[in-house]
Amino acid sequence: MKFLSNSQWVPGRRRFVGLAGAAVALGGGLGSLGALAQAELRGAGATFPAKLYQRWGRQYAQSGGQVVNYKPTGSGDGVRQAIARSVDFACIDTPLSAQELSERRLVQIPTCVGGLVPVVQGFENQKLKLTGELLADIMLGAIERWNDPRIAAVNKNLPLPSRRIVRVVRSDKSGSTESVSRYLAQQSPRFAKDVGIGALPKWPGEVVAAEGTDGIAQAVKATPGAIGFVSSDRVDADGLAGVQLRNRDGQFVSASEAGFRAAVLNSELARSGQDTANLLDMPGADAWPLTQTTFVLLDALPATAASVEPALKFWYWCFSRGDNLTKGTGFAPLPTSMQTKLAGRFAQVRPQSGDLPRYQLL
Repeated sequence: MKFLSNSQWVPGRRRFVGLAGAAVALGGGLGSLGALAQAELRGAGATFPAKLYQRWGRQYAQSGGQVVNYKPTGSGDGVRQAIARSVDFACIDTPLSAQELSERRLVQIPTCVGGLVPVVQGFENQKLKLTGELLADIMLGAIERWNDPRIAAVNKNLPLPSRRIVRVVRSDKSGSTESVSRYLAQQSPRFAKDVGIGALPKWPGEVVAAEGTDGIAQAVKATPGAIGFVSSDRVDADGLAGVQLRNRDGQFVSASEAGFRAAVLNSELARSGQDTANLLDMPGADAWPLTQTTFVLLDALPATAASVEPALKFWYWCFSRGDNLTKGTGFAPLPTSMQTKLAGRFAQVRPQSGDLPRYQLL
């Protein structure tokens, strides 16, 4: 292994429904970090939504809120820091179970929906098509060159180079990697057996390992024949060539906000409000197969209300106003039907001091 350094969709402002009786009970934040939060809000975790969260943070500060310092250290590190109470909030891509949340005294809230995209080097002016089965065989190392007859069969009018395929993978524990491996395991029994599902799987053969989404993007651009996975917002921003994937309905589609919405609307996320619902390979002609929800973790039992109010205000602002800021970012907002449920999730934060956090929209 090589290592490199490192429901209904309504645009515009999002509104909570049914908050009149719950307003004073809303709260969030990690641990008794009042001293930390006085200077700035500190967050860490998932790289998948990092650019969006940093954009929200800049707009929040410009609106009169605190400076938000979000470091994309990976979902695995986000969980670690949430448990350690070393940041004001942490973010992850793969949701924790109800038991894990209870044991670690955390509240988990979905924030937005996005897509993971296979990106390739050498196809910058072309649209390479792949099926889930082909993608699984590529990541297994079973397909070694781009002109393999199986790839050529679904790219009949595309000249394919004989270049060797170089797999670029994350070197750190990643919720995105866990989602990718889950999708590939669904597509390929062999992948499920030989690699399985995990945030840091053991990839067969020789791969290039890079840290974080930034590392993946840079390595793919710099490596002839490379393939890797990045968040949907990074494809155009980094000048990468995204792959078209065949979805469950048999359509080859490109990653798009419309594709993420289609996946959500055909999932239990929209039907029953189950925010941990699987969004991978959902039905729908436009549905993007590698769609996922991303989450923020807050302390369920902070020491005092004052210690969590700064984080609460930021995230409440994001949920109430952040939808406008998703436009053009490669992410989609959550269905409006989830808003009442999300308001109740905020109310699960109960300071040990007995006083209730206060919030205020800026």
